[in-house]
Amino acid sequence: MNDRPAVTMPGENLLPSDADVDALVRAEHHDPFSVLGPHADGDGLIVRAYLPHALGVEVLDRSEGRVIGVMEQGQVPGFYFARLSHAQPYLLRIRWAGGEQVTEDPYSFGPLLGEMDIYLFSEGNHRHLGDTFGAQYMEVEGVQGVRFAVWAPNARRVSVVGDFNGWDGRRHPMRQRYPSGVWELFIPRLQPGERYKYEILGPHGVVPLKADPVALATEMPPGTASVVARPLAHDWQDEKWLQQRQARQSLKAPMAIYEVHAGSWRREGGDDGRLYDWHDLAARLIPYVVEMGFTHIELMPIMEHPFGGSWGYQLLSQFAPSARYGSPQDFAAFVDACHNAGIGVILDWVPAHFPTDAHGLGDFDGTELYEYAHPFEGFHQDWNTYIYNLGRTEVHGFMIASALHWLKNFHIDGLRVDAVASMLYRDYSRQEGQWIPNRFGGRENLEAIEFLRHLNDVVALETPGALVIAEESTAFPGVSKPTRDGGLGFSYKWNMGWMHDTLKYMQEQPIHRSYHHDKMTFGLVYAFSEHFVLPISHDEVVHGKGSLIDKMPGDRWQKFANLRAYLSFMWTHPGKKLLFMGCEFGQWREWSHDRELDWFLLDEPDHRGAQALVKDLNKLYGQEPALHERDTQPEGFQWLIGDDRANSVFAWLRWSDTGHPLLVVANFTPVVRYEYRVGVPVDARWIEVLNSDAECYGGSNIGNGGGVLAEPTPAHGQEVSLSLTLPPLAVVILRPQV
Repeated sequence: MNDRPAVTMPGENLLPSDADVDALVRAEHHDPFSVLGPHADGDGLIVRAYLPHALGVEVLDRSEGRVIGVMEQGQVPGFYFARLSHAQPYLLRIRWAGGEQVTEDPYSFGPLLGEMDIYLFSEGNHRHLGDTFGAQYMEVEGVQGVRFAVWAPNARRVSVVGDFNGWDGRRHPMRQRYPSGVWELFIPRLQPGERYKYEILGPHGVVPLKADPVALATEMPPGTASVVARPLAHDWQDEKWLQQRQARQSLKAPMAIYEVHAGSWRREGGDDGRLYDWHDLAARLIPYVVEMGFTHIELMPIMEHPFGGSWGYQLLSQFAPSARYGSPQDFAAFVDACHNAGIGVILDWVPAHFPTDAHGLGDFDGTELYEYAHPFEGFHQDWNTYIYNLGRTEVHGFMIASALHWLKNFHIDGLRVDAVASMLYRDYSRQEGQWIPNRFGGRENLEAIEFLRHLNDVVALETPGALVIAEESTAFPGVSKPTRDGGLGFSYKWNMGWMHDTLKYMQEQPIHRSYHHDKMTFGLVYAFSEHFVLPISHDEVVHGKGSLIDKMPGDRWQKFANLRAYLSFMWTHPGKKLLFMGCEFGQWREWSHDRELDWFLLDEPDHRGAQALVKDLNKLYGQEPALHERDTQPEGFQWLIGDDRANSVFAWLRWSDTGHPLLVVANFTPVVRYEYRVGVPVDARWIEVLNSDAECYGGSNIGNGGGVLAEPTPAHGQEVSLSLTLPPLAVVILRPQV
C-alpha cells in the first residue's frame, strides 16, 4: 500500500475565485457549499475549508485515520485546500492554538432536510417542526452530530455560531434550500448541551444574534442562547390515563383546576430560596393537588421567556421548557407523574404576541418575518410586544406545530390560549385611526380567526380528548361552538363576565349588596351560551388588586366568611372551576412571582378552615353528579329564589342527568335568617351535605342540625318546602335523603 499523501501541488483549478474567497472572509457568501467541502476534479477530489485562526489542516482517511493530504493555504489566511488523487470519505485534523480537533467536514454532507418537510413547512402544514427544524441530534452516514434548520427567507447568509466555533459566523455558514427560505447545516460530532445561536446577514446588514425559534432547550436566563437537546426519550407510564382522558375531560366530568406559577408556589428555603425544579414539584405539588381534590393543574407559561416578571406570557421559545425548572426530560417526568396520580396538566400557551428582545423573533432575518410589518397590525401598544402575523402560512404552521409539540411530545392534556380577545379584533385596545381594517372593511382579524379554527380542528384530530380553552373576554359569538357550525371550536371559554360581576358584588359591604343583586344572577342569563370555565386566576390578585380574601369586606371573621361563601357559590354554579394558588387558604399578601406563597398562614385556624372547605367542595363536586353533569345544559339549573334582594339570599337547584336534585341556598349578609322557607321538588328529609359556616371551616357553626324534613307548604312553585336556618355570610347545600 502506498502511504504517501495523495495531494497534488497547488494549481489554478484548486482555488476558487478571489471574489468567492473574499465573500467567505466577509461572511457574505450566499452559497458556501459551492466553494467549501469536496468537489470532483476528474478522478480526484478537491477539498476546501475556511477555518479562520487554524494553524494547519491535514486530510485523514476516515476509515483508517492515516494522513492522505496536507492542506495548503490559499489566497487568505484560514482558507485551505488540497487535491486528493481519488474520491473517498475523509476527516479533517485541525490544529488550533488551544489543541487539535479531528472531525468530518460539515461541507461534505449533502442536503439532509427532506423535500416533503420543506414543502409542508412552506404550506403551513408541518405538524412536527420540533422533531425536524431547529437543532436535531442525529446520526448521518454513521456520524453523530447535529442538523440545524432555520427559516430566514430574506437573509443573504445564515451561520450557526456557538462555543464550538468561537461564535464566529465565518466558520459554519449554512446551505439555503431554494425557494423555501430554509437554511440547513449538519455539524458532525457536535453534542447535546452545546449553546448556539444563528448569525444572520439580512438585507441591510448583520442582525443581532438570534436564538433558534424551534429550539428544544435553552440556557438558564439571563442567558439567551439556545441549547442542543437530546431527543426526548421519556419512558411514559401513562397509557391508562390517556385511554381514559376523553371521558375524564368530557363536558359532563368534574373539572377543578388549580392554577400554578411554578416559580412561586413553594421555594427551597423560603422567599429568597432556590426555585423548585420539576422533581421537587412532582414530590410536593402533586400530592398537595391530589389531597385537595383538584382534577387538573394549570401551569402559567413554562416555555422559555427572558423576563421572569412577565410570568411567562412574554415568551420566545415556543418549543422549549424553561431551563429555570430543569430539562425537557424532567418536565416530561413531571407530566407523567401527574397522570399517574390522576391529575391532568393544562399549559398556558401564547400565540397572540411575543417580546421585542433583540435575540428573539422580531426582525428575525432583517425583515418583519414573524410579525406584521405595519405597527398598526404588528405592535401591541399595551404590552410593547410584536403580534404574530398568522396570515403568513409559515407562521400559522409554526404556531400549530408548537401547540402539537406540547400536546403530543409531552402528553399535555390541554392548552389555555392566552389573550384570545386581542387576536380576534384588529382594533383591540387601539384608538380610531390606529388600526387597519380587514379586506372587507371590518374590525375582525380574519387570519387569526382562521388560525384558531384550524388549531382546534387539528388538535381534535391529532390528540383526541385534549382541551383547548380560550381566555376571551368579549361577546364574540360561538367561541366554544364547533367549527362546523361556524364557531371557533374551543373546548371551553373563560367566563370573564361572571368573574368581574361576582367579585364586584363580593367587594360591596353586605348592607349595600341588595343594590347589586343582579351581579350574582346575571351570569345565568348566558351561562349556557358557551362551555364555560369560572376563573379566579392570577390576574385577580396582582397589580394592586390585592388578594382574593382582602377583596372581601368586614373584619377578619367576616372576610373569611365571605371568602368561604364566595367559593361555595362558585363551586355550585354551572361551569368548570379554576382557582389560583393561595386563594384556597386565604393568602393575605398580593401574589408576587418573586416569592413563595405564605404557607405559614396555615398555622392559623381560619386559614386552615378555608383550605379544608375547598378540599370538601372539590370532594362534593366530584361526588355529586348534579354539580357537574349538566354544566352546559339549562336543564341542569333551576332558580328557586333569584329575586330576594332585600335579604341578599339566593336559592337554586342543580339537577343530574338522572333527575336527582341538589339544593343550594346562599345568604350574603351577616344576619342569620331563621325559618327561611325554600320550596323543594322532593317530599323527604333533606340532608345538609355542606355548610360553609361549619365550625371546622372557621365558621359560627349555625345550621340545620344535619338536615330538615320537607313540609307540605307550597313555595316557589313547589308543593313542599323547607324551613331553613341560613347562617351568616354562608352557603348551605342539601340533598334529599333516599
